[in-house]
Amino acid sequence: MAGSSKKVVYAALAGNFLISVTKFVAAFMTGSSAMFSEGIHSVVDTGNQVLLLHGMRQAEKPPDKQFPFGYGKEIYFWSFAVAIMIFAVGSGVSLYEGIRHVLHPRPVGDPMVNYIVLGFALLFEGAAWFFALTEFTKSKGRWGYIEAVHRGKDPTMFVVLFEDSAAMLGIVTAFLGILLSDLTGIHYFDGIASIIIGLILGATAAWLAYETKGLLIGESANERVVDGIREIVNGLDGVQHVNEVLTMHMGPDFILVNISIDFRDDIPAGDLEEIINRLDRRIKETFAHVKRVFVEAESRRLASAQTERADAPQGIEETA
Repeated sequence: MAGSSKKVVYAALAGNFLISVTKFVAAFMTGSSAMFSEGIHSVVDTGNQVLLLHGMRQAEKPPDKQFPFGYGKEIYFWSFAVAIMIFAVGSGVSLYEGIRHVLHPRPVGDPMVNYIVLGFALLFEGAAWFFALTEFTKSKGRWGYIEAVHRGKDPTMFVVLFEDSAAMLGIVTAFLGILLSDLTGIHYFDGIASIIIGLILGATAAWLAYETKGLLIGESANERVVDGIREIVNGLDGVQHVNEVLTMHMGPDFILVNISIDFRDDIPAGDLEEIINRLDRRIKETFAHVKRVFVEAESRRLASAQTERADAPQGIEETA
């Protein structure tokens, strides 16, 4: 998974860097607001790929005394930072540039330069988008695309896919804005295209922020994993009741599991230790991403009481 993610990010990084250079050259040659916004868009995307690679490198650091569960959540933080960067820089600059050109429209220079650059940009972005889509399709399994984004625990895959999709929409928008300005002589269209590009980037940033927020806070493993763990626990001798199965992703490939179990009262202490060891081994063998398992032995009644207290509104609990 990590290898595929890195290939997608490296491909997007190389493509966006080359595209950003050609877009800026065309923007300075023709004075097009839409082309300048597209150049900013590609620069932001290039910076985003650098941030994602940094996050992936940091996430690979081994656990230490300060971070005993490792640095896996670094990738979630930097993915969220990418969303903020798209909104603050990409969307903000594009909206500013578009509004400025709508208020003070000016003719675009030789549009043929823009058409050629946008044509090549669409070709390069299309190739990067297809590569990202192919890798995402492989990783999503039987889930639908929207479901895979919601349930996926590796944000780098869908971050790059979102960026490339927004980039292709931006290129088409810039092309239409320049074309309409060229055909009609109404120079407002170039600025309007820049504003639309800013709105596309803003919407992309908002969606990315929403999808990565849960992972950053501490999202549970997918239901299939939680149900599978519960089934394994119920299948062990000596287990009277499974009170609770709590999971949290500490990174795309690191699941932390905490299980509250009501064991039979007649089990000797030595046998209980062996049951827990067997449980730990079975869970990790079945789910490779589960790295740490903690087991709490507590009665069903006590576990239920603790859950009720945790779920109770704070005001009611204080007055009780």
